Amino acid sequence: MPEAEDITLPAELEKQFQELVRGAVEVLPTNEFRRKLLEAYQSGRPLRVKAGFDPTAPDLHLGHTVLLQKMRQFQKFGHHVLFLIGDYTAMIGDPTGKSETRKPLSRAEVEQNAQTYREQVFKILDPQKTEVVFNSKWLAPLQLEDILRLTANYTVARMLERDDFSARYRAGQPISLVEFMYPLLQGYDSVALQADIELGGSDQKFNLLVGRDLQVAYGQKPQCLLLMPLLVGLDGKKKMSKSLGNYIGIQEPPSEIYGKLMSISDDLMLEYYELLSDRSVEELAKLKEDLQRGMLHPKEAKAALALEITARFSSEREAQEVAAEWQRIHNPKARGIPTELPCVEYKSGENLLQVVRSAGFAPSNSEARRMIEQGAIYRIGEDGSEEPLTDYKLALSGDWILRAGKRRFVRLKCVS
Repeated sequence: MPEAEDITLPAELEKQFQELVRGAVEVLPTNEFRRKLLEAYQSGRPLRVKAGFDPTAPDLHLGHTVLLQKMRQFQKFGHHVLFLIGDYTAMIGDPTGKSETRKPLSRAEVEQNAQTYREQVFKILDPQKTEVVFNSKWLAPLQLEDILRLTANYTVARMLERDDFSARYRAGQPISLVEFMYPLLQGYDSVALQADIELGGSDQKFNLLVGRDLQVAYGQKPQCLLLMPLLVGLDGKKKMSKSLGNYIGIQEPPSEIYGKLMSISDDLMLEYYELLSDRSVEELAKLKEDLQRGMLHPKEAKAALALEITARFSSEREAQEVAAEWQRIHNPKARGIPTELPCVEYKSGENLLQVVRSAGFAPSNSEARRMIEQGAIYRIGEDGSEEPLTDYKLALSGDWILRAGKRRFVRLKCVS
């Protein structure tokens, strides 16, 4: 059934609501979420906002920080944030979004990764306003009768509604009963914490909905869900992942963080602003308008974003120094272009991939394509300006200078 007409919020609270739902894929149910905000506002009782993290990897990247940014917004508005480390569930293994079971971790691996998580998350969250909890506190003591009572709330048919389970079932791949326990245990976390709001990635929707159902079954008011998108990586195509090499680690050197952010596309830059920046909804709207009207150059906007995020994970001073160095290196007038350049002839219409190979910048087509797509190839204009070339199929013509990396130049001569 469709939700009723939106609950009217006071102007101040409506502004908070717009900030909190900014960038979200889904808010479930929206009206219920608005009602919870209003009740918290009127009663003075902060909402209990939960987000769970399985310590399956020791290092966080920007993709992990999307939820942390949203948690910090809730903190800013006075709500109680519960940073849940799933130390118990990490030892089970979650197949969410996978075609096979994730390998369970040992207790030693979980404890080591959990400690690393705690050290990193406070680069974003306010430690004075964050309650760090471990789900082993309430899951480990459960007796068999407690587990059976928990499983009685869900059927196998309901579990097979989850996309990854149903896909594996149709493909004849094994699904262990312990895997069915994962969403139930994650849902029970919400019962134990009496969560009002749960944040999660869009791939966690099924598990978060289980939490709502279990809260009702245990006599609690059901939580609302705020589902965030999975951050796209540097390649502009797939979600950010260390295994794909398209990530920005929050513990990387400031120069790496800044440089990688300056390499992203203009479209991806706007998505990163939406999900990672501390700028308000109004400020982002003005930034987008200035870009559309040509009053702000995309490179300037990208530099501001790179500076903001780099400072968040280092310091303002270090970020400013890195930004100044990056501008010096990537400013043709400051860097200087050699007076004598090797000349490479090519035929009009040849694509950028072919020319990069001909210029000797890459030993293979795959390496040439990688350089192009990662923003390492530039066209140098007559006025000294630089334009990144990221389409390896781009058909070329004319005479101009091509740069690869920081200091490799060739003069291109069209001979058609």
